[in-house]
Amino acid sequence: MENNIVLKRLSEPSEAVMLDEAFSSHFGWYRQGDYYERCLAENREGTRITLMAFCGDELAGCCHLLHRSKYPYFQEHNIPEINDLNVFPEFRRNHIASTIFDEFERIAAQSYACIGLGVGLYEDYGNAQRMYTSRGYVLDGQGMTYNNQKVVPGQPVMVDDDLLLYLIKKL
Repeated sequence: MENNIVLKRLSEPSEAVMLDEAFSSHFGWYRQGDYYERCLAENREGTRITLMAFCGDELAGCCHLLHRSKYPYFQEHNIPEINDLNVFPEFRRNHIASTIFDEFERIAAQSYACIGLGVGLYEDYGNAQRMYTSRGYVLDGQGMTYNNQKVVPGQPVMVDDDLLLYLIKKL
């Protein structure tokens, strides 16, 4: 299946609608709305690159490259962020995420010295954690964050999708 992977940049309103509908049908946690319309606007502004992955004619997932991360350490050090990687379950284990990462790393290397990403800490993120470290991403040394704010020792935080460690890779 690897040879059938095609990446396409989000560029049309109809594609934003397609993403919204596909994510709603594949993931129970996703709620339809204007998220992909906002992503399209940011793609047009040049602040975000959204890559859609297709296997043949079927949408298999998507991911974003944020030129300006919301994570303060990345902002301060001019590190773009790979963000919100999602591959639909039936397409996983087919090198789709790696293909997306190859392209984002190639794009980022044209303008940046490093690239980064955040990863969740509970078991659902285990495959992502392994993939990122196998690709050469290392901890940024800033500790855990919750909603992009440093976790303070002794203070409770919720273990959910907002509890992250950030990793970086030199390009």
